[in-house]
Amino acid sequence: MILHELVDFEILRVIWWVLLGVLLIGFALTDGFDLGVGALLPFVARTDVERRVAINTVGPVWEGNQVWFILGGGAIFAAWPPLYAVSFSGFYLAMFLILAALILRPVGFKYRSKRDDERWRTAWDWALFVGGFVPALVFGVAVGNVLQGVPFYLTEDLMPMYEGNLFGLLNPYALLAGLVSLSMLVMHGAAWLVLKTEGIVAHRARIFGGYAAVSTIVLFVLAGFWLAAGIDGYAFAGEVVTDGPSNPLMSEVEKGGSWMTAYGARPWIAVAPVLGILGAGLALLGFKAGKEGWTMIASKLSILGVISTVGLTMFPFILPSSIEPNSSLTVWDSSSSQLTLFVMLVSAVIFVPIILAYTAWVYKVLWGKVTSEDVLDNSDSVY
Repeated sequence: MILHELVDFEILRVIWWVLLGVLLIGFALTDGFDLGVGALLPFVARTDVERRVAINTVGPVWEGNQVWFILGGGAIFAAWPPLYAVSFSGFYLAMFLILAALILRPVGFKYRSKRDDERWRTAWDWALFVGGFVPALVFGVAVGNVLQGVPFYLTEDLMPMYEGNLFGLLNPYALLAGLVSLSMLVMHGAAWLVLKTEGIVAHRARIFGGYAAVSTIVLFVLAGFWLAAGIDGYAFAGEVVTDGPSNPLMSEVEKGGSWMTAYGARPWIAVAPVLGILGAGLALLGFKAGKEGWTMIASKLSILGVISTVGLTMFPFILPSSIEPNSSLTVWDSSSSQLTLFVMLVSAVIFVPIILAYTAWVYKVLWGKVTSEDVLDNSDSVY
């Protein structure tokens, strides 16, 4: 037996669907609070010293956190080539907005303290705000469009053809999903600031974190009801081949009904939305009670629940097509070969634990609160 055949093709596909979700959740749990702190910067820090305190909570770790974003993009490219082709070409302008905003972040970190000038530093602080606000919003907008279906189709030779535009992505439901994402990451950023700062910055973070937690619950519930009542779902119309060739055109898909049928077929997945709401509720209580560690854990649980809700609701669909349902990409017909998935799995088993260990070590070394005395006494070594 050839080594890669030790694991069934069907199982490998599910494993890589799960791993893709793990990488996306890992990005939201780590780099998510970086984005949240950036979006909160004008509100929780109003003087230069306060802003330096907030910035120095994420300055030493944001680059390492962004590894999860790179890993997620690489996993899509290698494990799900059609998904990479359609999403990165169809969402090109949206991706450009995200990358442009993310580019502002390292530039802002490096340049804001190069000149002791209030206008100079304020300008870069607003750049850091954009670098946090825009990606947090646009990531959610992208998810909202995926749930509705994306306007693309595949030609006979599997060439993806996209017929949408940037303004089409900014539809009401997608914008609502964007606000869910923004609220969730702002809540996470506030939880991080409460954990890593003290005094007025932490106090303001508790206030805005509480608002963000309430917004997360309300907007997430509203998005769920809208999805159930106003958004068409997708389903296979015929027999499903789970270990066949990666050719979406070989499957028959119909649009209609509701995504909520997934909860009738797999009732256990209801734990995901419950966790999303419960985590945000516990984070709200944590902000009010001043429980720093528990607030951060609750925020992470909420993110885990919200993102898992999307994946579990849509399974096995990854990217539905709104104009040609039979071109929709699913777990069963849009993956790389069995050999490729197996080799990638072996690599992931080796390297992901190393990344996790290194990340844990970095956070241990950098543990502790950032105070105004720290940034004033070490002006040459902080942002």
